[in-house]
Amino acid sequence: MAGPRAEAPLIDAEEDLVATPSVAVARRRLRAHPALVMTGIVLAALNMRAALAGVSPLLGEIGAHFRLTATASSLVTTIPLIFMGLGSIAAPKLARRWGTETALCAALVALCGGIVLRIAPPEVALFAGCAVVGSSIALLNVLMPGLIKRDFPERAAGMTALYSTAMILGATVSAASAVPMEHALGGWQGALVSWALLAAVAAVVWIPQTLMARRGTRHGAAAATPAHLTEDGPRLSRSPLAWQVTLFMGSQSLIAYVAIAWMPTIFTDHGMGKGEAGLVFAFSTLVQMAGSFVVPMLAGRMRQQRLLAVAVTGLMACGITGLLVAPVAGAWLWAALLGIGQGGALGLALTMMVLRSGDAHTAARLSGMAQTGGYLLAAAGPLVLGAVHQATGGWTVPLVLLLTVCAGLALLGMGAGRDRRIG
Repeated sequence: MAGPRAEAPLIDAEEDLVATPSVAVARRRLRAHPALVMTGIVLAALNMRAALAGVSPLLGEIGAHFRLTATASSLVTTIPLIFMGLGSIAAPKLARRWGTETALCAALVALCGGIVLRIAPPEVALFAGCAVVGSSIALLNVLMPGLIKRDFPERAAGMTALYSTAMILGATVSAASAVPMEHALGGWQGALVSWALLAAVAAVVWIPQTLMARRGTRHGAAAATPAHLTEDGPRLSRSPLAWQVTLFMGSQSLIAYVAIAWMPTIFTDHGMGKGEAGLVFAFSTLVQMAGSFVVPMLAGRMRQQRLLAVAVTGLMACGITGLLVAPVAGAWLWAALLGIGQGGALGLALTMMVLRSGDAHTAARLSGMAQTGGYLLAAAGPLVLGAVHQATGGWTVPLVLLLTVCAGLALLGMGAGRDRRIG
């Protein structure tokens, strides 16, 4: 292990953009109101996973209501992932045209609409709402870290911890309360749509920031201009290291979203009550904070992250093996192992985007490639494993397939974790 290294910077989607003079002045005025900006960040972060995590404990009811097969039910998780990948491409362009504040506010408004759309009577509305939800979360995923880096440069680490904690807290509360809210509100529709209120509150808090940031900007004028040419820097598509980081991001996301889609169903199919299954899943989400907090700190102080990659993959593999051999008897233990491993793997993937890049410009481009490709790869997980479950009538084959993904993830981590730089 090497000695302490400089803390890895946050990846900024606006790294290659220069704000126009009027926007730069408006943002300096915004920084004079840190409480408003901080409140907006926390509320936005609470929404970043809640709309997804609250679906999993209710997937059986949603499928029964629309008479969906297991494969079709998995689209409720798959479609948001596809649009999380595609939306990552659009985020920097929207930030350049309208500004980060406006793009974030619009994303929260769209998220509110997408959540409501999912409970509309036609089956197509369910899937259309899932697409809107995924696109909205993509904008939040890409733009939030850069906003924190820009507005809290001296407190970036603390604000990142606050933002990450709020994001996991939102997912945990959503998963834990899904079944109780279903009972209290008369059905799964009430449980799902209730999270639109949180998105609406967050959007309202962002409205003043949006208006302040655009004050003085001529109508129709862009908020920023590019600082680099698109072709500047190394060709990422020809870099084996860039592909290793991208596939590591995608493979760990695939495992995580299979758990989001199917973990409660695995428990209930083996006899656990629906309410307890939701609580176990929520616990797994909660303990992700341990891995996501510790692993990036360790990774930033090591020249090579290969052992870390193997360790977090091993935790996930142990959890999946537990689901295979004794899903109910050891449910809380398997949930803990999976959660810590997933949080650590995500934190390591995000950290390696910085550590494997030679400069901030390359890191921002690698982040876009890894998030776009990674979420598109992850989208295959819930769909394929749902189809295999439907074809085999059980969870043994899907979980064995998931273990093979873990083996591939370990190999990718061994490659991406070496002390190298792209270019």
